[in-house]
Amino acid sequence: MSKEARIKVRALRQVQAVAARRRHNRMWLAGGVVIVGLLVAIVAVVVTSVSKGDSSPNSASGQLVTPANLTDTGAIPVGQATGPVTLEIYLDYMCPACGMFEQANGGEIDRLVKAGTVKVQLRPISFLDRASKGSKYSTRAANAMATVADRAPGSVWAFHRELFDRQPEEGTRGLSDDQIAELARKAGVPKDVADAFIKRAFERWVATSTDAAFKSGIQGTPTIKINGMVFQGNAYTPGPLTQAIEAAAGGAK
Repeated sequence: MSKEARIKVRALRQVQAVAARRRHNRMWLAGGVVIVGLLVAIVAVVVTSVSKGDSSPNSASGQLVTPANLTDTGAIPVGQATGPVTLEIYLDYMCPACGMFEQANGGEIDRLVKAGTVKVQLRPISFLDRASKGSKYSTRAANAMATVADRAPGSVWAFHRELFDRQPEEGTRGLSDDQIAELARKAGVPKDVADAFIKRAFERWVATSTDAAFKSGIQGTPTIKINGMVFQGNAYTPGPLTQAIEAAAGGAK
């Protein structure tokens, strides 16, 4: 099966799973329709984006500069290095499903990071650039995150949450450079660091990371791994991810 076909099958399964869960609870019927609609749209965008080669590093110009303060595997770290559980998240800041994942789990992940239970590894990619009317929002947001990781690593998680709190709709131009910088400053990023976003220093790194993610077998976003294993539970409802992390932490003791 081709990579494009695998991506389509995975996204369709997400749609079917969400639809099945919503049918069991009439109180959430309206919300289920919205979610299913979003995920159906994601199927089209993911397949179209990958088939058009959005993940190619050739889409970004300039010298490859790697941010400082990354993990040995090239991820952006959040939390104590000694945390017993590693939560790895592949995401695109324009991706609606990533926004749903963050809304359902962001607060719990924040709690578990502060408790020292989990260390997070963020892997921002940019395959949805074509869904932002030429503004390359996914790349601009990921480049901003890479800049924060490089120069203000203590603000990475707060900035990540701000980007999803103000996530633009797919198919729009997204936030402007000034708006992204404003969110960064709100998250505690120094002004000189936020002002550096427009230099696009890590744009090539974002494109290369995107290409590497899909070559490694990532089939869409969000992809969540717990201690290297892909999380197969419900990523869009509070509870299942927390339970899986806590179970992994218990097994690590």
